[in-house]
Amino acid sequence: MAFPAVLFGAVVITSIIMNITLIERVGLTILLLLIAVLLSASFRPVGRLTSAAARLAQGDYSTRVSTAGRGLTLGRVAHSFNELAARLESAEEQRRRLMADIGHELRTPLTVIRGELEAIVDGVHPADPDHLERLLEDVDVIERLLDDLRTLSMAESGTLELHREPADLGEILADSAASLRRLAGERNIDLSTSVEAAPAQIDPVRIREVVTNLLVNAVNATPAGGAVHARLTPGPDGHVIEIEDSGAGIPPDQLERVFDRFQKGSGSTGSGLGLTISRDLVRAHGGTIRLHSVVGEGTTVTVTIPTAE
Repeated sequence: MAFPAVLFGAVVITSIIMNITLIERVGLTILLLLIAVLLSASFRPVGRLTSAAARLAQGDYSTRVSTAGRGLTLGRVAHSFNELAARLESAEEQRRRLMADIGHELRTPLTVIRGELEAIVDGVHPADPDHLERLLEDVDVIERLLDDLRTLSMAESGTLELHREPADLGEILADSAASLRRLAGERNIDLSTSVEAAPAQIDPVRIREVVTNLLVNAVNATPAGGAVHARLTPGPDGHVIEIEDSGAGIPPDQLERVFDRFQKGSGSTGSGLGLTISRDLVRAHGGTIRLHSVVGEGTTVTVTIPTAE
């Protein structure tokens, strides 16, 4: 792109020089040549930026352009280009990691199913209800994982439809806790609630999914003899749900990654998508979710849900 700029400058120079005196021609020639050189230099960064954009479009997300020695406008463009390239590179890395994680999560139940079926075919195990029930349990694991991935995909792409209607958050929290009291009792865990009426315009199915998931996590993280307490504080603009457990807590280096996909705590038997989905569902309602944890004392998850859409 530098050569056309110089050529253009030469043409302009020639057309003007034909109509002025020799002395004027010499001075003006020098001036216009300088302008042509400057134009040529200004086109070089644009040319490099164009070449970098072409490499980026072809999938080379490591492409960057230098921001040194540029004017204010081109410097901003170069900086924005580098930010875009960095985000695309990060998104590609997350996509690859997600595919690897999905393959890993599916491999275990599929390996078990294959082993059981081969044993039945070879006559090692009979095709009785006990063995077939185990196969169904592993099929359930795969179905739950696929459902979680579908929900996560729709939530992150913004295509998840919320079926909002007037609902009572207090009732949802109480019902969810009641459904888990038997499990908590079997593990000698005290599961208690402090709730009151808290009307809101929400998707009750999705919010129930969030609350149940957080309660299950709290129960699983609490040792025998511990306690889980869920409380609801109604407010004019937003209702606050707090779920507190007396578990071992989460180390600081793991705390910042708890909402990442497939991030599992010690002893977790889930897919590692529960907190990620809960975060996205809460955000889809315009709410917030945060987690506070102290090692040796326990963890508190706080969810705020707006009262109106």
